[in-house]
Amino acid sequence: MAYINTGRIAQEKLKARDAIGVRYRIGRTYEKMLKNQLYKILLFVSGLPINLVVAAVFFIQKRSDPFLKWREETKLRLCEEGVEKQLTADIRFELTTKYIFFNKEVNESKLQAETKKLAARLFQDEVTKKVDDAMKAAGISKVTYGSTFSKLINHPLFFAASMIPGVLMYLFIYIYSKPYLKYVFDRLVMMVFVIFGVTFLVFTILYLSPLDPAANILGQTATSEQLRHFNQVYGLDQPYLIQLWNSFKGLVTFDLGKSFAGNEMVSTEIIRKLPITLQLTVISLIIAILMAIPSGLISATRQYSFLDYGFMVLVLLGLSIPDFWQGLVAILYFSIKVQWLPATFNPDNWLSVINPAIVLGTGLAASVARMTRSSTLEVIHQDYIVTAKAKGLSERKVILKHALGNALIPIVTVIGLQFGGMLGGAAVTEKVFNINGIGSYIVDKQFIPDIPGILAGVIYVAVTISIVNLIVDLLYTFLDPRIRSKISDY
Repeated sequence: MAYINTGRIAQEKLKARDAIGVRYRIGRTYEKMLKNQLYKILLFVSGLPINLVVAAVFFIQKRSDPFLKWREETKLRLCEEGVEKQLTADIRFELTTKYIFFNKEVNESKLQAETKKLAARLFQDEVTKKVDDAMKAAGISKVTYGSTFSKLINHPLFFAASMIPGVLMYLFIYIYSKPYLKYVFDRLVMMVFVIFGVTFLVFTILYLSPLDPAANILGQTATSEQLRHFNQVYGLDQPYLIQLWNSFKGLVTFDLGKSFAGNEMVSTEIIRKLPITLQLTVISLIIAILMAIPSGLISATRQYSFLDYGFMVLVLLGLSIPDFWQGLVAILYFSIKVQWLPATFNPDNWLSVINPAIVLGTGLAASVARMTRSSTLEVIHQDYIVTAKAKGLSERKVILKHALGNALIPIVTVIGLQFGGMLGGAAVTEKVFNINGIGSYIVDKQFIPDIPGILAGVIYVAVTISIVNLIVDLLYTFLDPRIRSKISDY
């Protein structure tokens, strides 16, 4: 029985110690977050009831803060020692010397005002430094907002009472304490700003456009009453700021309204066209990677050989041939002459995806192959590759295990940029093969101009490219240990 009680007491002590450690880490992380303006705002907004209590306690304790008394005493002592006068004289001499050196006229009133301003700031910094050093030597801490929160959070009752109203605040604190989560969260916040910025820019351009949606949709025979009614129904008669606010409100509520042509919900149309574009681009990406990386590696390891020249000629052809021309040639040969593949896209026929996927994948493969070759050539001449070969490793193992891993970062960058662009919609390829995807949707809407449809399409493109860039940034951390170590200290 005694052994059971002893074990239970030890477990309770460990739990209490862990709880104290958790509260201490929360307080330390909170103080760090206060130095970041974005997270500072998130802390105050997400934990407003708790921050009001902390602010009240902080202002009460601030009155008895020894820092204030020590600062006044130090200020008086330094004034008596003539530190302020000496600073003023030194600064006045330096400013006068600067004016003379640059052949500027010395204005006495301006010189005196500038001297007074700089001297006051430097003297204040000197006083603060002296007080901080003295308090540190005496083991006395300065009362700050962050330290007030840390002291309060160390009380179990306050911590327990703050859990429910501050659950969102504690979630942000947890995210900030984890480097990888913070890294992802920062980029998601950046993505939000990008989306709102793109929305503002696109809407402003469309608003200033000379094209009249009502006249383009209703036709030239429409009466002025019909045009007025159309503008009134879709809110086009409202001022610029109100229309912009409605666009932002629709963006936040995920309700971008109905398109002018067809009167369909634009969010529904985007969701319906997304799988088509996604399927096409993913197949194109797989085809491009299967063609590009092996050819780039062979070209790099067989530099200036027949294979190298042959692959690079094919790469230049892939970069030079326009998508629409390549698509027409594919239709003429594979669809009309040999009749192997359908000429137009059909979601129910998987063969109809092959032609457009190859056309899209060719351009991507050409870019990736060139980058693979140049990046591998740069890596294979490094000292560690020479060392690996000297140890007797086979060329295949050296290239695949050592060289390719270090050459992947620029390759992944190119793949991410190209893939993000394709996910945004390859309008030319979609038009050639009659694919009802995102690219052709945006092109059709911009000639009206159908503002809700264009905004929805552009927002989709912005979100897609931002997500692809986030994935590429995360891939960097797995490919390069140097980036991983930087994120650990992020």
